[in-house]
Amino acid sequence: MSYQFNEQFAAASRQFADAAAQFNRLTLENAEKVFGLQLATFEENANATFAFLGEVAEIRDIDGLKAVWPKGLQVARENAERVVTTGQEVFGRTLKTNEAIAELAKAQVASTTAKAQAQAEQVVKAATAKRK
Repeated sequence: MSYQFNEQFAAASRQFADAAAQFNRLTLENAEKVFGLQLATFEENANATFAFLGEVAEIRDIDGLKAVWPKGLQVARENAERVVTTGQEVFGRTLKTNEAIAELAKAQVASTTAKAQAQAEQVVKAATAKRK
């Protein structure tokens, strides 16, 4: 009986470790993609801002400043749009990853429940057979 319990415990532990490894893999892949998206957005925003600041540095009079002011607002608006778009994409990717993890957890619970049910039925059959 002890051997059977040890085998069941070892199998459950292996199954848990495999599931945890899959959860970690999904989470790390998502983090890598999210970080890449955010870094790319930061790079685009920085490039646009520094290009604009380069133009501002070349201005020598108030008329030049008046001419470049709308472009500064355009750069700021585009930067904000990129940040919002990236945030939405990050949210979508994270949501999909969480759904995949939930499905994996659901499959693990269903598998464990099925195994426990089968073992319980075997114990009941064995107990019934001993009584007869």
